[in-house]
Amino acid sequence: MADKLTHNEIIKTAIPTLAGNISATIDNPEAESFDKDDEQFLKFHGIYQQDDRDTRKQGKHWMLMVRGRIPAGVLTSAQYQVFDDLASKYGNNTLRVTTRQSIQFHGVLKSGVRQLIKSINDSLLSTLAACGDVNRNVMAPPTPAYTKARETVFEDSKRIMTALTPQTKAYHAIWIDGVQLDLESEENKSFEDPLYGKTYLPRKFKVGLVLPPLNDIDVFTQCLGYIAIVENDKVVGYNLAAGGGMGRTHNQQETYPRLADVIGFIKSDDIEEFSRAVLTVHRDFGDRTNRKHARLKYVLEEKGVEWFRTEVEKRVGKKFEDARPYQLEKQGDLYGWHKDVHGNWFFGLFVESGRIKDAEGRNLKSALRQIADQFAIEFRLSANQNLILANVSDADKDAISKILSDNGVARENQATPLHANAMSCPALPTCGLSLAESERYLPGLLDRIETLLDEVGIGGEEIIVRMTGCPNGCARPYMAEIGFVGRSPGTYQVWFGGNLSGTRLNRVWKDRVKDPEMINELRPVFQRFAKERTEGERFGDWVERVLWKEEAATN
Repeated sequence: MADKLTHNEIIKTAIPTLAGNISATIDNPEAESFDKDDEQFLKFHGIYQQDDRDTRKQGKHWMLMVRGRIPAGVLTSAQYQVFDDLASKYGNNTLRVTTRQSIQFHGVLKSGVRQLIKSINDSLLSTLAACGDVNRNVMAPPTPAYTKARETVFEDSKRIMTALTPQTKAYHAIWIDGVQLDLESEENKSFEDPLYGKTYLPRKFKVGLVLPPLNDIDVFTQCLGYIAIVENDKVVGYNLAAGGGMGRTHNQQETYPRLADVIGFIKSDDIEEFSRAVLTVHRDFGDRTNRKHARLKYVLEEKGVEWFRTEVEKRVGKKFEDARPYQLEKQGDLYGWHKDVHGNWFFGLFVESGRIKDAEGRNLKSALRQIADQFAIEFRLSANQNLILANVSDADKDAISKILSDNGVARENQATPLHANAMSCPALPTCGLSLAESERYLPGLLDRIETLLDEVGIGGEEIIVRMTGCPNGCARPYMAEIGFVGRSPGTYQVWFGGNLSGTRLNRVWKDRVKDPEMINELRPVFQRFAKERTEGERFGDWVERVLWKEEAATN
């Protein structure tokens, strides 16, 4: 007897265009929300249906989160203007930089969602496949590099994005033409995407490219990662890595975070073919009976690297070469003013938890809008939820600095080391999966940890801290030196032991720590770290060398 397919698989088979009844519901003023099936179809169009969990006692206040698909996180000034306008007109007047180099709008109402997405499309960007069982936003190094190889990596990321884009005409019909596709027509019932087929992928698929020695997109957390191999300032090809992923479920040991395996080296010209092949392995072998077990990482873990390598080679008709040597040294972003390889300036801007807003005398949203209005530059989104103002000329540098200062945005010492290296997911009140606070809670917790570090004599210590409101891992907490993962309201699982280069998973230190107990639980660990560390040793490396070795000795 065959295993039972999940409901998502059944509805994708029934409506392979992914149109659902989305357009009809938008046009129906009596419909307060989308039905459960359309909630799933909406994701393929870059939309999550949510409600304000702060006000649930007064009834559900339905709203939408809309996510842009922005290849490698690069926008022109004109495109940034569009996003800023839309956030004010249709959202909650904030923009949120995601951990996949995109922008999310929160608080969008059904009445405004079509015009919002049409405006994004008119700006030559999209929301198609920003969510759903397809390839998501393709990531690439955001920082203007000290080598021209960065330009090649960026162009290759766009090639992959194009190669893996679904072809359904429902997106254009709903959001541009404003019409409901006829679900009963033979053309629509028999539609089959040339790459994804009728049922698309078992779950989401993530791709990222990295330029050593900087691992600024966490390449080993990707379903498909490309590590650029550079010779004489030229990208000669990539080491292909596959099978990474962060998502897991509490109390289900068969779900876990996993680092990607390096499979082998490919030439740059073959990157589209290999990307399609890896995606179709996921399509054909991924679990369609259990969505918690439906990621490519489980295929790699259970079938093995050799099987995977052979399967990909069979689909491409080419062999992998042996992986080339490379070295990843660090993650994170550069802050402040720096010069790029062409002699232009770029400014790394700290954005706490990725939330671009005006608040408490730091009018970041206003400052960025003024800059977009006055200067034709690039706005680059980082995988660490920050922003880079790139391609700034000598003539414009001081004027941009003045706009930032006039709006209360610091140019130097933008954040303490702990805040500057932290990330969080949105969590409450918008995310329906969240078990605990994250974005609203983390800054205050970091302040308390900083006080504790001062107390034990290591004030100003740089530690990578990441927090999520649930175990799905959107802010990649399992790579952090300290990861906080929501367990229940006010209670977190605490993970220790990631490293600076983003090449090592952390491990659970405490399964449940309540907020009032957090600092007292951390105090003895930091006291030991302060006394026992070697010169220059980071917290995550000390944990690996000392705490986990002690644990292994006692087990």
